[in-house]
Amino acid sequence: MALLLQEHIRFDDAGIKLLSESNTEGAKTLYMEGIFVQGGVKNHNGRVYPVDQIRRAVDQINSCIDKDNGVPGELDHPQELQIHLDRVSHTITKMWMDGPNGIGKLKLLPTPSGQIAKTLLESGVKLGVSSRGSGNVDHIGNVSDFDMLTVDIVAKPSAPSAYPVPVYEALQHGRFGSNIMDLAESVRHDAKAQKYLTETLLRWVNELKI
Repeated sequence: MALLLQEHIRFDDAGIKLLSESNTEGAKTLYMEGIFVQGGVKNHNGRVYPVDQIRRAVDQINSCIDKDNGVPGELDHPQELQIHLDRVSHTITKMWMDGPNGIGKLKLLPTPSGQIAKTLLESGVKLGVSSRGSGNVDHIGNVSDFDMLTVDIVAKPSAPSAYPVPVYEALQHGRFGSNIMDLAESVRHDAKAQKYLTETLLRWVNELKI
């Protein structure tokens, strides 16, 4: 039976670059580009993805991009192989191989979760990425039959052995969580709310550090 496989890569380890593009009306779109999935090395979960499995996954993602004009991903991710549309923050626009690794580019969307990710990144918070898919793992950690569903945006772990803070759940249960989600929703329709979103998000980030 195939297992759910999630592999986190921190902002610095992934070599994440933030790219900004403007349309003819001057509106800016923010992109994240870097390593989305690593091949040929044992990761912090003790698993090794052979390069041929990474290449296969990259080809799968690109096929979905060509067919559906992108692959949606979430801000943080659930422990299941399902994409929740109310949590989508971005779409993967392309992937390619660079040595043993799968490199990708994703576009942040003007959804509530996308606005949260955008504001955090523009405020200097380092967000990483995490592949989500299924596959089989043998007794020494080698992965086979890897099917990659998507790549999600996750919070930076405070140490190599630490798991990322669950962003979505932290928002739901944190002191400022409901305010942030309300503001993120209003930003879609009211530009004046943007200045309040940044302030509230930074207060929430400081709360997580306590």
